[in-house]
Amino acid sequence: MHTSIAGGIHRSVERAAALKCNTLQIFSHNPRTWLSRELSPEEASRFRELAAHHDMRPIFIHASYLINLSSPDEETRKKSVDLLAYELRTARTLGADHVVLHPGKAVGRELKEALRKAAEALSQAYAEAEVQAVGVLLENTAGQRGDISSTIPLLAEIIDNTPPGCVKGLCLDTCHAYASGYDITVPEGIERLNDEVTRYISPLKVELVHLNDSKRGPASGIDRHEHIGRGRIGIEGLWRFLSSPFFPEAPLILETPKESEEDDGKNLDRVRELLALKRRQPNVDDIQIPT
Repeated sequence: MHTSIAGGIHRSVERAAALKCNTLQIFSHNPRTWLSRELSPEEASRFRELAAHHDMRPIFIHASYLINLSSPDEETRKKSVDLLAYELRTARTLGADHVVLHPGKAVGRELKEALRKAAEALSQAYAEAEVQAVGVLLENTAGQRGDISSTIPLLAEIIDNTPPGCVKGLCLDTCHAYASGYDITVPEGIERLNDEVTRYISPLKVELVHLNDSKRGPASGIDRHEHIGRGRIGIEGLWRFLSSPFFPEAPLILETPKESEEDDGKNLDRVRELLALKRRQPNVDDIQIPT
């Protein structure tokens, strides 16, 4: 589960443990502001101690939503590079494994130029951060206007123009994939997605799955997450995705809506039931998920 850092960054681990998770994702700071601060040794130590105590692995930091590595505005681009370098250094300090990144939007640039600029900025941030153990996971996006990362070939073009070790693999978001035109509710759509991953980014692979339902339909180009089984992908679609032979080792992180304190637990319960059904391999008609 993506958990809150409110009250101290270590609280995110406590929240994940209370939900019986064994992996988590966090923001390292407020993701809607450029402001950031270096964590104190005490804060970082407390986080690492709790993560070790609860055997919480792997750990992911989601980079700020403000980052746009392909921005035509040089000030915004420089701030994006600096903030991404900060995210990478913070990941190293906390002992996190990866930083999840939306590369940005074209915003007036031609697509090819935007992809080139994003790769350049990503390479620069990685060099400035001077971290070897931590790398970026590029996340597919929903196909909104200006998106430069809504398909696997587009993500591959960024990866191909960054130094080895900078990008460690992909974060595959199910809502985004569905909204951008990969119909993961049917076997053919899942196979197409896997084929493109194998064709375009191998030997890299999907290192993380953001498991989210979608409020909007396939190829809508609209990024709106929904509770598990309550959206257009639905219980059957998510069960088919999880039951496919692809991406079997990727951890699952939920970024589902949180409208009440009970929502995280309810969504996790639904996914755990889906995983139990996957092991039993029932007929789709037999799927019964608690409300």
